[in-house]
Amino acid sequence: MMLAFASPSCCSVHTSSTCHTLLRELEQIWKDIGETEADKDHMLSELERECLEVYRRKVEEAANTKACLHQSVATKEAEVATLMAALGELNVNSLKQPEKKSASLKEQLALVTPLIDDLRVKKDERVKQFADVKTQIDKITSEISGYSNIINAVSSLNLEDHDLSLRNLSEYKSHLRALQKEKSERIQKVVDCVNEVHSLCGVLGLDFGKTVSDVHPSLHETSLGQSTNISVSALESLEQAIFRLKTERKVRYQKLKDVAGLLFELWTLMDTTREEKSKLSRITCVLRLSEAEVTEPGALSLEVIQQISTEVERLTKLKASRMKELVIKRRAELEDICYKNHIDPDPSTSADKSSAMIDSGLVDPCELLENIEAQISKAKDEVLSRKDIMDKIDWWLFACEEENWLEDYNQDYRRYSGGRGAHINLKRAEQARIKVTKIPVVVNALINKTLAWEDEKQKLFLYDGVRLVSILEDYKVVRQQKEESKKRARDQKKLHDMLLAEKESAYGSKPSPRRSSSFRKANGYHANGHGSVTPSPRRSSMSCATPELLTPRSNSVRHNGYFKEMTRLSTGPLNFVAMAKEDTVSFSSISGSDPESPLQA
Repeated sequence: MMLAFASPSCCSVHTSSTCHTLLRELEQIWKDIGETEADKDHMLSELERECLEVYRRKVEEAANTKACLHQSVATKEAEVATLMAALGELNVNSLKQPEKKSASLKEQLALVTPLIDDLRVKKDERVKQFADVKTQIDKITSEISGYSNIINAVSSLNLEDHDLSLRNLSEYKSHLRALQKEKSERIQKVVDCVNEVHSLCGVLGLDFGKTVSDVHPSLHETSLGQSTNISVSALESLEQAIFRLKTERKVRYQKLKDVAGLLFELWTLMDTTREEKSKLSRITCVLRLSEAEVTEPGALSLEVIQQISTEVERLTKLKASRMKELVIKRRAELEDICYKNHIDPDPSTSADKSSAMIDSGLVDPCELLENIEAQISKAKDEVLSRKDIMDKIDWWLFACEEENWLEDYNQDYRRYSGGRGAHINLKRAEQARIKVTKIPVVVNALINKTLAWEDEKQKLFLYDGVRLVSILEDYKVVRQQKEESKKRARDQKKLHDMLLAEKESAYGSKPSPRRSSSFRKANGYHANGHGSVTPSPRRSSMSCATPELLTPRSNSVRHNGYFKEMTRLSTGPLNFVAMAKEDTVSFSSISGSDPESPLQA
């Protein structure tokens, strides 16, 4: 059925039939085939789409043709506008506007084409006129050495601008008439430039003849009144020479001004006498004038600048030797303030660096002194802001010292003896126990206060270069491990007591002759001259949980021995094995070396 539908006979019938007839015939064919309504609707939709596609393609082709015509007309009209603008004729376009509005695109194209041809012919004629005028200009300007190149450059520039109007042609003719006047002006300009070079060379102490010869040899060989070299190169060389000389004058004047300013400061600082100042009065008088007013020969010569620079250097060395002593003194004061308050001073102004910088001349001693003064003020402000925290640190250090003393005291078997001074130790032990119970609270409060200080100041609270919070956290860890070790020691002691009690019940008590001597040796206590027992210092990884880093330098005699272990803990892992081992040794010393010896009261 589909083949029959596509046969040539069917196509012939379709071509000769109207759309309505074709549609009825198509419906009959579909009916004969047995197509469903859905298939019919689908095929009708496809048929409509194909028809629309054909129409759309034809419309696009027509639109493209129209766009091409529009583009051609616009291009030619733009060329017409460009030619008329170049020729300075602006009335042709207005005459053609009414015809353009009523004509089709093809008619417009046919209308513009002959107009373009006419304008092109007119442009060629105008270009020939310009070429004739420019040839005459080039011929005249060639009489002025080097000047014809500029005229050619100007002519080329105007041609590139496509300005072929009669007005521009008239300007070229006017320029030709102005060439003779330009020549006389150039001669006068050369004379003025040479005179200015002569004046500048005198002020700077330079050789005028050599300077002018370097600019252009002909300027020195010919007298000023007969100078005829007015070429562009000669004028440019003179202007460049004047610019260089003025720049050099400006540099020397500023240098002389700067050096003289230093000289005046040194004179005031060193109380220079009037007689010494009068030796350089001629030089200093120049500074009362502006740069352009300095005309005295040799006023800005290198010899003058060197003379005043030598004097400044001599006075500067004398000043530096005096300022160096003051800088070192103030730096020592800064270091003393920082040392007492455990603050790291600024290393950039250390005594060695300051001395080296002053000796090498890399820094002004006055500026260095001002910097140190600012550092002292800053250090004092920081000391004031750290005062509350430092007071709590001192309390903590003293409490840790008392805790260590209390541990030694508790291991003294003679602490309850009736000797002289025993009541003093008992009272101190009571006060020490009160302080020890407050240590955890004080440490936590100190951490919180330090963190608040860091938040407020937006920097770390350093104690001798180490962050205080880190040291306190390490101390808390060590203290916790210490408490755990003590608990283990107490548990072991209870177990040992139970074993001893069982042995005593089974075999009877047996005194140990070695216990007394071993205990006394382990504790390290000795009797003082009053008969009381005073603990001698002992060191262990558990009792020395306070960092040496935090020892107030003003109280270093009292505290310094208690903080070496914490410095190690804050820079490396905690040695819990050593702590446990020491606790075992202490427990063995208390219990006695003989496991069968009973504890004595």
